[in-house]
Amino acid sequence: MALKKTEGTQFKMHPQKFAMWLFMVSVVMLFAAFTSAYVVKQSSGVWLDFDLPFMFDITTGIVVLSSVFMHLAYHYAKTNEIKKLKTFLVLTAITGFAFLAGQLIAWQELINDGVFFVGNPAGSFVYVLSGLHGFHLVSAVIFLFIVVISAFKYKVHSKSLLRIEMCTTYWHFLGGIWLYLYLFLTLNH
Repeated sequence: MALKKTEGTQFKMHPQKFAMWLFMVSVVMLFAAFTSAYVVKQSSGVWLDFDLPFMFDITTGIVVLSSVFMHLAYHYAKTNEIKKLKTFLVLTAITGFAFLAGQLIAWQELINDGVFFVGNPAGSFVYVLSGLHGFHLVSAVIFLFIVVISAFKYKVHSKSLLRIEMCTTYWHFLGGIWLYLYLFLTLNH
């Protein structure tokens, strides 16, 4: 978080970064509320026991790989290695789409196993948690495309890092949210 100390004890942050951090705090609260509701509802006793889709394991690996690609893109932006920056931004986008496609495949696995959105809260929560995360990832992919277009127009480099810094932060944040959800669902299933 790029806080700059000014006079006295005041800190200054770019307004767009501040807004993004506020948004991310609200997303954390949203997922905390849903996972808390999951725990409360699970204790009610009417809970369908089923295996999580194997595709969740694969998409978790994709998330980690995607974060590595995004981190490398950011690094290459800071060092003005524009060709590598573009390459790793494109790889990040590809892995982002792969994650979303994997989530759809995971939902198909759930349907094939007789786990539906309606019927039992256990299935509903899995769809809601993974779908809500997927929705946020779509927003990150859109943001990523803005950064990719900027990079191809040579507007992302060591002297112009705001967009890629924000995109990187948001991308890693969503990766962390997925890791939390994956562990939560695995341990509370």
